[in-house]
Amino acid sequence: MDSGPDAGFERHEYDVVVIGAGGAGLRAAIAAHDAGARVAIVCKSLLGKAHTVMAEGGIAASMGNVYPDDNWKVHFRDTMRGGKMLNNWRMAQLHAQEAPERVLELEEWGALFDRTPEGLISQRDFGGHRYARLAHVGDRTGLEMIRTLQQRAVALGIDVFMEFTVTEILKDSAGPGGRVSGAFGYWRETGRFVVFDAPSVVLATGGIGKSYQVTSNSWEYTGDGHALAMKAGASLINMEFVQFHPTGMVWPPSVKGILVTESVRGDGGVLKNSEGERFMFDYIPEFFKAETADTIEEAEGWYADKKNNRRPPELLPRDEVARAINSEIKAGRGSPHGGVFLDIASRRDAEFIRRRLPSMYHQFKELADVDITAEPMEVGPTCHYVMGGVEVDPDTEESILTGLYAAGEVAGGMHGSNRLGGNSLSDLLVFGRRAGHNAAYAAHRLRDARPQVSADDVRAAAAAALAPFEIEHGGENPYTIQKDLQDVMQRLVGIIRKADELRESLEEIGKLKERAKRLSVEGHRQYNPGWHLAIDLTNMLVVSECIAKAALEREESRGGHTRDDFPGPDDAWGRVNLVLTLAGGDFASPVHLEHQPLPVMPDQLRELFDA
Repeated sequence: MDSGPDAGFERHEYDVVVIGAGGAGLRAAIAAHDAGARVAIVCKSLLGKAHTVMAEGGIAASMGNVYPDDNWKVHFRDTMRGGKMLNNWRMAQLHAQEAPERVLELEEWGALFDRTPEGLISQRDFGGHRYARLAHVGDRTGLEMIRTLQQRAVALGIDVFMEFTVTEILKDSAGPGGRVSGAFGYWRETGRFVVFDAPSVVLATGGIGKSYQVTSNSWEYTGDGHALAMKAGASLINMEFVQFHPTGMVWPPSVKGILVTESVRGDGGVLKNSEGERFMFDYIPEFFKAETADTIEEAEGWYADKKNNRRPPELLPRDEVARAINSEIKAGRGSPHGGVFLDIASRRDAEFIRRRLPSMYHQFKELADVDITAEPMEVGPTCHYVMGGVEVDPDTEESILTGLYAAGEVAGGMHGSNRLGGNSLSDLLVFGRRAGHNAAYAAHRLRDARPQVSADDVRAAAAAALAPFEIEHGGENPYTIQKDLQDVMQRLVGIIRKADELRESLEEIGKLKERAKRLSVEGHRQYNPGWHLAIDLTNMLVVSECIAKAALEREESRGGHTRDDFPGPDDAWGRVNLVLTLAGGDFASPVHLEHQPLPVMPDQLRELFDA
């Protein structure tokens, strides 16, 4: 077995290495290439298989194709209010201003959007958005976006390393704090190690959902980018805010958690409990009362004439809907399999449903033997998205570690405490482009003085990756630890949280971290999924610790963070971000937490809320 840390390494030199091939990663790579950089894309799965393909509803952008009154200021205001004002205002501003141009860019590159009768890009309604502003392709928008960006990247000749795992961000220690010098990882098929020499690295690795039992996320979402950034010396922000999408499948058990797109509600679907009541009218928060229908008659009027009536409560932001569904289930008014009913069959004809929601129609027909054109779906909350991530500069997307950039779900700040549906895809495009450009510009400035990769660091990274092979007897099974971690996070750090349960979760995670020091895998490096999970597991443990620690610290309920013992928001906490770092620079080190004041919004933007 070729497993020694001094075994020969494959080596490549680039200006920018992008880790992740979803929407943010592909857009970053294209931007870096357009800026003149030599670029590599590194992805854990196959090109075109990124989790972005599962984004169904649309791309939020204030193009005004359906409502001419829509503009970036309204989109900015909706985003800030959806995030309960904890968003980085500058990121929300840039996102709202630049999203329309990014959508038109996709169309220019070949994306085929649904159209209005006038031939413009069609836009649909979504929760938390004042106007219909999601550019869409049926309910397969993410797939079309990935297809378009992938085709563009391949046409440009950008190098792609598929089925590859990055285990370390390498640094040149010269100067205070050091700076990025490259990345280290291995081919998942052969186990052979690779060193990338690169002065700029862009993280676009997605989320953390596989730390939970019930999630809409794919297998890649093990918090790799979050953990890589922390270990390299970067900081995380807002990790307590985990979004539980209101509508995931709940039956049969084999598909529990698979996403049911918000488009169902955007196209007229309503939520009902076991007594047949549209219960969302009982859960409208004061913050949204002025814009939300509080009677069935008003809601029906909205569907008939959207310009003159308030929105139905099913289109409240996701955190509000998820909490309402959770309350109905706990009150004993849930569906037979522990969810609630989502009904579009009684409100739209079969042809409309099959045309607008083709993926949902086939998903329920094939996986649950449910015809959504004739009967309601059973749905319930599923771990879907983490608002927290790497702390970045809002204009450049650079972390506090020079040369390390982040975009998409792995970056924090943009969504505050809760993300609005559809903002994820435009987030990928806007900040993927910005990250790629700035990473390329930074690399260009270093063309005559590139940071150096240390041979000692490479050997240490190889030894760390191979550590699970060193324990031959009495070691811990990575699958067992992952199962135990998922149980802890689902039970104790889920949709509703309490101080005693969060303290218990931190104790349990600490025990799991100790057990993980004795992770053991059998066999060779080739085709070894147990080894892959052992490496992913260290990432999942440190990220889960960050979530639990921040959730215990924040003594209020806001957005995706709900404390049963502190049920309301607190103005004082609304001015504070929680920042997390690794005190010792390795996964064995304790997570350090500190408070950071929220950036102050300029008066000209604050006036939008006063108005």
